[in-house]
Amino acid sequence: MSYTVAVRALCEFSAKVGDLDLRFTPSPTAQEGIAGHRRVVARRAAGYEAEVALEGHYQSLRVRGRADGYDPACNRLEEIKTHRGDLARQPANHRQLHWAQAKVYAWLLCQTRQLEHIEVALVYLDVDSDAQTVISEHHSAAELQLFFELQCERFLAWAQAQEQRLAERNLGLQALRFPYPEFRQGQRQLAETLYKAVSTGRCLMAQASTGIGKTLGTLFPLLKAMVPQQLDKLFFLTAKTPGRALALDSLRKLTGACPQPALRTLELIARDKACEHPENACHGESCPLAKGFYDRLPAAREAAAQVLVLDRAALREVALAHQVCPYYLGQEMARWVDLLVADYNYYFDTHALLFGLAQVNQWRTAVLVDEAHNLVERGRQMYSANFDQAQLLALRQSKPAGLGSALDRLNRQWNALYKAQVAPYQACEQLPEAFLRALQQCIGLIQERMNQAPAEVEPKVLEFFFQALQFSRVAELFDEHFIFDISQRSASRGRRLATLCLRNVVPARLLAPRMAAARSVTLFSATLNPRHFYSDLLGMPADTAWLEVAAPFRAEQLQVRIVSEVSTRYQQRQASLLPIVQLIARQYQQQPGNYLAFFSSFEYLEQVAQLLAEHHPQLPQWRQERGMDEASREAFLARFAPDGCGVGFAVLGGAFGEGVDLPGTRLIGAFVATLGLPQVNPVNEQFKQRLGRQFGAGFDYAYLYPGVRKVIQAAGRVIRGDDDRGVLLLIDERFAEPRVRQMFPSWWQCA
Repeated sequence: MSYTVAVRALCEFSAKVGDLDLRFTPSPTAQEGIAGHRRVVARRAAGYEAEVALEGHYQSLRVRGRADGYDPACNRLEEIKTHRGDLARQPANHRQLHWAQAKVYAWLLCQTRQLEHIEVALVYLDVDSDAQTVISEHHSAAELQLFFELQCERFLAWAQAQEQRLAERNLGLQALRFPYPEFRQGQRQLAETLYKAVSTGRCLMAQASTGIGKTLGTLFPLLKAMVPQQLDKLFFLTAKTPGRALALDSLRKLTGACPQPALRTLELIARDKACEHPENACHGESCPLAKGFYDRLPAAREAAAQVLVLDRAALREVALAHQVCPYYLGQEMARWVDLLVADYNYYFDTHALLFGLAQVNQWRTAVLVDEAHNLVERGRQMYSANFDQAQLLALRQSKPAGLGSALDRLNRQWNALYKAQVAPYQACEQLPEAFLRALQQCIGLIQERMNQAPAEVEPKVLEFFFQALQFSRVAELFDEHFIFDISQRSASRGRRLATLCLRNVVPARLLAPRMAAARSVTLFSATLNPRHFYSDLLGMPADTAWLEVAAPFRAEQLQVRIVSEVSTRYQQRQASLLPIVQLIARQYQQQPGNYLAFFSSFEYLEQVAQLLAEHHPQLPQWRQERGMDEASREAFLARFAPDGCGVGFAVLGGAFGEGVDLPGTRLIGAFVATLGLPQVNPVNEQFKQRLGRQFGAGFDYAYLYPGVRKVIQAAGRVIRGDDDRGVLLLIDERFAEPRVRQMFPSWWQCA
């Protein structure tokens, strides 16, 4: 049996030394890199070969990859790299890595084509100036073979350990058993359907209510499919931190029931949450954990490999024991584990680490997307950008050297965008080309300063730069699935300022390649209806399978009452306050216990809570507040003690509307005093128009479906298990409308 490694992964393992250094930035985007490669190849003479597939062996090691290009006429192999800025500032260890990759490819080519010598070239393309820098060396095949074997030798012990571990892992996974005597109702159906989807290479959308154990019911079949489907990696993606914790907990249940000593799992978190020295820059002259990072990495990697579940705490412990950065140790270990638990953005974002690694290493992957209804809004956010003129104003006032005229020009173009604008808000069909050219000039000038003297670039300039760069990059994606809009506001001394937004409306085109790249992607949630809404907006393949798992609950467990005599529409909101207070108090008097009351806004919540306190001061209550940190959220939930009494007030769609587990008597009822529709405003009206133009149901796509989904999610907090009992009061006359009621879970019986 041979162990397979990609050329890039081999060299990143064997040829990286010295400091972690991110100063030679910003690097081109993936799209800019691909386009740059194509431009270089297009300029080559006839007969030039691009993307040359190569493969070679060293003992039990199989090395494979694709060389960027080979010119048979010149007998020259090229490794093409795109960059921005002055190459002279490129750290030596970056260049060393590039040479290592080029030389390995060169040996594989010499071996394949029986070449005795070859020219090896690094081709650097500046994506801004389009200038090429070519650095070349001549090597004999014998020299290259020695270099190749040296890299393989450095990797071989690790590869052999990996090979042995994978063999043990495969035996363990084949023997894996479900951790309970039997599946819950609906859980087996979910597990079997997912297994079939992975086996046939299809995607799956699965709607399954809370209470069947979706996390365990999806992880188990995916682990069982790993060996027969020859999957390299499994990705479990979540929208929020509790989702990651639940996945890790489910994994421990699986491995606890049937020990898996060779299965490796890694939790990935955001860089700002993992950083030990947030005040320092990511290079050896600033951060002690970046200094000599690659020299200490081998020992840290060996230690990390001995930990079966590298959650946040375990990864940090290993990293600090070896004095390396926890975040970048996690990035390294992503290559050497089997199951990765991470946020959506690690796979779906523009610069997604896991998607990039899967493409480069040609991994065969399967993806689980937890609480997948969140992916619509998260996908939009990933591919949107905004730019506030106040940032430009603040930067101009600080008078940064060498940028004055470019910033003035940008400000004139900015002002011209809304000079004739009558209303405070305006949506545009086309992008402002003159503004974008002025913006690009500012970006270019700041890049030059960063390349020449990165330590001397002021924080305000950096902040402006990254905002401008994000806006510029999203502008490159702009098409009919985006809205460009301008929002004006008054500033001091009669000045007007504007915020520019590039809003993604339909992320399907950008997410679809991520769905198609995996062997299988499974979206699962308690709320994926209507199916076409999520399929349309998320870019699911045409042959995606659908499963709706029957709820394990009985109608008598949840008393659902529609209070249609009260309207929570904005115009009737004031009149609704006292009736809602009376409803809450009456229900509490009839059946004391813990309740959640959901409202459309903090203002509405405060008005009802205050009135309840005035009329019923003896009734315990606690309220969600704006910007609660993790400790405050935990304290809010801790008030829901078993057999406790009181009412917790929360905003629908907020931190307590989903992903909250309050079983038994911790929660016996909920009041939902809103249909949950997004606020009617110019932005949402633009969304409605754009979605209507594309799908013919603008109101439903922009307002109705997202609103009712939030209601069902909030209602799902009440019944969490087979023995739970509770009450749900839906307060608004619109809940009685047939098109709304048909979206309710089928097991509800409304009175």
